[in-house]
Amino acid sequence: MSYGFVENTVDRCIYMKASGSKFIILVLYVDDILLATNDILLLHDIKKFLSNKFEMKDTNEASYLIGINIFRERSQGVIGLPQRDTSKRC
Repeated sequence: MSYGFVENTVDRCIYMKASGSKFIILVLYVDDILLATNDILLLHDIKKFLSNKFEMKDTNEASYLIGINIFRERSQGVIGLPQRDTSKRC
């Protein structure tokens, strides 16, 4: 919050910072952080700020988090969270 993030009132593990048309969302789950933004420079600034505050490992783009696959098709502007159909169990 010292960097200007505002805590989500519904889910206390989600924080957001916005400035004009730029925004970044920080999702915290135990010892994992997921960042989503529309501005790459803001992303780098936040990563630098966080790495100065505590030891962290940057895994770059997330493809899997808390049991959820993350799918991207940047050329089409698509991001998805595909799920398997578990209703047809044998």
